[in-house]
Amino acid sequence: MTPLTFSIEHTHEKARAGTVTTAHGTIPTPIFMPVGTYGSVKSIDSNDLKTLGARIILSNTFHLHERPGEEQIEALGGLHKFMAWDGPILTDSGGFQVFSLARLAKISEEGVHFQSPVNGSKRFFNPEVVMGIQRALGIDIAMAFDQCPPGDSDRQTVLAAMERTTRWAARCRQVSMKPHQARFGIFQGGIYEDLRRRHLEEIVALDFDGYAIGGLSVGEPIVDMYRILEAVAHRMPEDKPRYLMGVGTPLDIITAISHGVDMFDCVMPTRNARNGQLFTDDGVVVLTNARHKSSRQPIMEGCSCMSCTGGYTRAYLHHLIKTRELLYYRLATIHNLHYYLSLVTRAREAIVQGEFGAFANTYISRYKAGDRATN
Repeated sequence: MTPLTFSIEHTHEKARAGTVTTAHGTIPTPIFMPVGTYGSVKSIDSNDLKTLGARIILSNTFHLHERPGEEQIEALGGLHKFMAWDGPILTDSGGFQVFSLARLAKISEEGVHFQSPVNGSKRFFNPEVVMGIQRALGIDIAMAFDQCPPGDSDRQTVLAAMERTTRWAARCRQVSMKPHQARFGIFQGGIYEDLRRRHLEEIVALDFDGYAIGGLSVGEPIVDMYRILEAVAHRMPEDKPRYLMGVGTPLDIITAISHGVDMFDCVMPTRNARNGQLFTDDGVVVLTNARHKSSRQPIMEGCSCMSCTGGYTRAYLHHLIKTRELLYYRLATIHNLHYYLSLVTRAREAIVQGEFGAFANTYISRYKAGDRATN
């Protein structure tokens, strides 16, 4: 059984429109993956995700291991049944979360010893443990265990993390997975172009089902992130999915698509929604601003999401967030996820029509102009 296939239907310059096929469904690319860390995208359910057009979601190995534990999820039929989602699921390896616990973690060649942020008990992650957790969860795409250095790391620190990630990736490839489960490798290299190219070659040599750019949007300047994307994204294998982890703003996504990236995830649409920041083609609307208190406008004119077409005004949403009504979080999350999912759909359509360059330039100019205004 081939766990994953990928085909490219159209290209425009470096941008690609393709299809990823998994045991739980097909995924048109470019695609955005809503983040359901604990097997739940905050404030909405699986039916909402289907209505929004989500084709794949991301959950987190580390957090599901902490609560409720992969053994319980496997006993209940796997993560798909556990959360009543029958589409594809990708799980992050937990590497980023583990290394963000730097003061609680001790890294060795064998793996990482750390304290649980939940109860302080001792934990140990290594490639074999992490792949075993993902196997038990029963998900479709498992990420290799990597070491993610901070964005401001010096060259020697980045090099050491790279080399360890390569050795760990080789160990991840040796772990037996379920027949339907694909594996993606992650390459690092910080903001150093030569290290990025070198590490990409090392990870590609291990022959994963797809490849991910790791270690961006972790504190480095945005100009460096864009520079690295331009330097390496198009060098990733053409016949495998290309995934940019944990990124980002709508402008980041459009920029990355222009360099040939296919898959994205980020907590930004859901987290920012809860904080009163809603995305539009004219930049971010900050609903807590007093100017929206009496506004009869929807969040975004022309948006087809339930929150915009259902008669809910900015004034009403301003009231809901000020009074911390639970309905606010649902309406805001639905809008932001719809916006991100429709954005990648629009990008795909532009690629298919051979108009992505014009689409990207127009979109970026409008978004920046609107974002400079007071929203």
